[in-house]
Amino acid sequence: MNRKISNVLVLAGGISHERDVSLRSGRRLADSLTAHGFTVQLRDPDASLLPYLHRNRPDVVWPALHGASGEDGTLRALLEITGIPFVGSTADATRLAWEKPIAKTLVARAGVRTPASITLTRDAFRELGAVGVLETIAEQFDGPLVVKPTHGGSAQGVTMVDDSAGLPRAMVDAYNYGETALIEERIVGTEVAVSIIDTGDGPVALPMVEIVPRGGVYSFEARYNAGETRFFTPARVDETVAQRTADAALLVHRTLGLRHISRVDFIIDGVGTPWFLEANVLPGLTETSLLPLALEAAGHDLGWVYTALAEAAVRDNG
Repeated sequence: MNRKISNVLVLAGGISHERDVSLRSGRRLADSLTAHGFTVQLRDPDASLLPYLHRNRPDVVWPALHGASGEDGTLRALLEITGIPFVGSTADATRLAWEKPIAKTLVARAGVRTPASITLTRDAFRELGAVGVLETIAEQFDGPLVVKPTHGGSAQGVTMVDDSAGLPRAMVDAYNYGETALIEERIVGTEVAVSIIDTGDGPVALPMVEIVPRGGVYSFEARYNAGETRFFTPARVDETVAQRTADAALLVHRTLGLRHISRVDFIIDGVGTPWFLEANVLPGLTETSLLPLALEAAGHDLGWVYTALAEAAVRDNG
């Protein structure tokens, strides 16, 4: 590999609900890059960040920030202004993926199936009357639902609802994490994640990871506590379904304008149709995260891939 960079700034932490996960991702990323010969600094995105960037311009910045601090597009827009290369999607693409209802609309228009849903702001929920709103929703959606915040990740604020009796509590939980809730038809099937990397030759879908939580729900605890979830890589689906899902993930990646790295989550139903749930511009890099599992299943060395992605960021900035 033609090394073009030596100094990498990894941003981790932030003030979102996913701060601890971000710190774990950032540390593992920094350790991997250091082991491959980079000079790496790991720091929080605080008030000293922008002055630091102006004084000590790193060769590349790698945002390892989960939640709003790294995935709503704001930080990336500021990095674009500085002109310093950074790994990951642009600010505009990041905003599209961050807004789950917008991402669902764009993906559906591109031809990928996504569960039926309705989006409700907290203010509308109150002003229109919670009882009447929930009754209307229960009439429209005949079956189990998923209620989640429209922003964020790591399954925080996400509730599986079996019937209308569970909706009020689910709405409260979602609103604890944001001002807008997404109420979505629950698709029964196999939960999978397709990670995508692009080191310069176009996006490539990695082996699909099948997710089987011990408790039946891929909750925050199931994601980050070792032993709470079983993973199968590649997923236990036939080749036709696997290819169909990989093609859908690549279409989502391109439709939202993502770059370098992403992860697209699906439920595959009983007839082999992948249903789009959400796209992540910053997949987790912890010891229980799905992207590292997919990279290892594909036979890739993590440090080599992280190096290639950092170099891709520099090329794309040129």
